[in-house]
Amino acid sequence: MKTLIHELPESFVQYLLDDSGPLILPHSILNNDAFPNRIHNPDEEEDFVVAEGSDDESEQPSAPPAFPELELRIAESIEFLGGNVFPKLNWSAPKDSAWISSTGSLRCTSFSEIVLLLRSSDCVVHDLCHAYNSCNDTTLSRPSTFFLALRKWYPSLRPEMEFRCFVRNQLLVGISQREVTGFYPVLLEKKNDLKMMIQDFFTDEVSMRFESENYTFDVYITTDGRVKLLDFNPWGAFTLPLLFTWGELDQNIEEFGNDLEFRIVESRCGIRPGLKTAVPYDYLDTSPGSGWDQFLRNADEELQQQIMSSEAGA
Repeated sequence: MKTLIHELPESFVQYLLDDSGPLILPHSILNNDAFPNRIHNPDEEEDFVVAEGSDDESEQPSAPPAFPELELRIAESIEFLGGNVFPKLNWSAPKDSAWISSTGSLRCTSFSEIVLLLRSSDCVVHDLCHAYNSCNDTTLSRPSTFFLALRKWYPSLRPEMEFRCFVRNQLLVGISQREVTGFYPVLLEKKNDLKMMIQDFFTDEVSMRFESENYTFDVYITTDGRVKLLDFNPWGAFTLPLLFTWGELDQNIEEFGNDLEFRIVESRCGIRPGLKTAVPYDYLDTSPGSGWDQFLRNADEELQQQIMSSEAGA
């Protein structure tokens, strides 16, 4: 997959980590906006009046940050890659913040859209602050340098042909369908062939070139049967085991040795619609004490007050 990589200045890294105030996107020298176009209504401005003694008279909003050199380099890369890219830091993509983009996906067409996804992502914060927490051979919590990888966006990719491969002690111990929120009958028909293609690819292209003992890698199989490497990720940590658990993968090598297990969703009953990262959990959780629970309680109380007021006035 065509990918271009940019080293990120430390000032930009610190901007991504800044949580001292509201999210302010950097000033764009190319006038690109991460949000959909909005209709300007001058009448709304005329209705706004600053009250006497208001702090707004003395407080001036701070100027937004700007990273003109980085923006220009990224804009050139986006153009070179066809105008649409998929962003990723050293390890993680901002998959948990796709919900906030105007397209609901990780497809980006500008520097501002990339920044919005990165700044809103807990996965990215983990990379920036806690990347080495699970390592035993380092006292550092993060690398000294971070990189932004921009991958060409392929709208025609078939999600059912993406797979995550798990390597333990330099042995391929498991393969999982990546898109676990859907059932694809074609995978049942081609399961054995797909397993063999991925195993051969690991033996011929990955195992002899990648020296780490424990890791995962993602692949895509094209319509003509070629295996394309998509990504590497660490074993454990923020990497999803998908149709496995990490305990099962450890157990596989202890009990079955070199036997490779390939898991796919084999029926509609096996779909895991919740195994993904998207809208913040507080937006979905309706259990007692959750954000939605409190919102619904307040709305119900307001409705009851309105009913009581109308009855009293009748």
